[in-house]
Amino acid sequence: MGERRQLVNVAYRLLGSLAEAEDAVQETYARWFAMPRQQRDAIVSPGAWLTTVASRICLNLLGSARVRRERYVGEWIPEPLPDRTEWISGRPAGAAVDPADRVTLDESVSMAFLVVLESMTPAERVAFVLHDVFRYSFAEVAEIVGRSPAACRQLASSARRRIRAARPSATPAARRVAVVRDFRQAWEAKDIGALIGLLDAGATAVADGGGLATTFLHPIAGGEQIAHAWVEIARRRPADMTFLERTVNGQPGLVARQGGVTVTVFAFDVTGDRIRHIWVVRNPEKLRRWTTG
Repeated sequence: MGERRQLVNVAYRLLGSLAEAEDAVQETYARWFAMPRQQRDAIVSPGAWLTTVASRICLNLLGSARVRRERYVGEWIPEPLPDRTEWISGRPAGAAVDPADRVTLDESVSMAFLVVLESMTPAERVAFVLHDVFRYSFAEVAEIVGRSPAACRQLASSARRRIRAARPSATPAARRVAVVRDFRQAWEAKDIGALIGLLDAGATAVADGGGLATTFLHPIAGGEQIAHAWVEIARRRPADMTFLERTVNGQPGLVARQGGVTVTVFAFDVTGDRIRHIWVVRNPEKLRRWTTG
């Protein structure tokens, strides 16, 4: 069971949903314990076996997930994660962190990275995540994906091109924090000029309500258009709603709380001094780990 954190980390990056990742890991353990004890004892590396099985389960789920997401109401955004110590181990923020948790700190869990992963084929995603993020050899990846090592190398290379094309942010963390804080202050002040100044001219905003929460169904393109939309949101904001700065998938973000419950999570992609992308998650099924009493 000591492998569980690693398995959840792998599965979340492969599926973009913590709920689905935990289900995949549960199924992996069900298969492990379904084997006779003698057969389990004969496995030289239980960790490698569990990762292989979990990755194959995720690969199968990715195919069916694409079909489900085509029927999804509005845009589908990966499930946002609170601070790593809260989602991976249940410990409060500030508690001691197990070294196994530290992989959640890198860029491979950021919303921008996960959104790019969504554009990949299931095989590309599995090959790239296992090789480039978790450092599995192409021979090991080939066994999981069911293709040759050379084919897996090509899959990872194709995935890498997609990542490069998305131009992941190289902005220092402190600057990203400052930009998001300035955005929150300008938003609460309904300062449309300041908002426009913080948004890239070609910025996009995407919202995910899943048909379960009110939000805009289609992406908003353009910094000025987003600024106007956000001022309108501020005008309609309920009196008991508060906006708080929080870590979202390892990056500076915002959450909206109402009656002590998180109702919206905002993730940002900041490049330089401007915001390029905003992801708004309002689907309550994706916010269960954010709810506080």
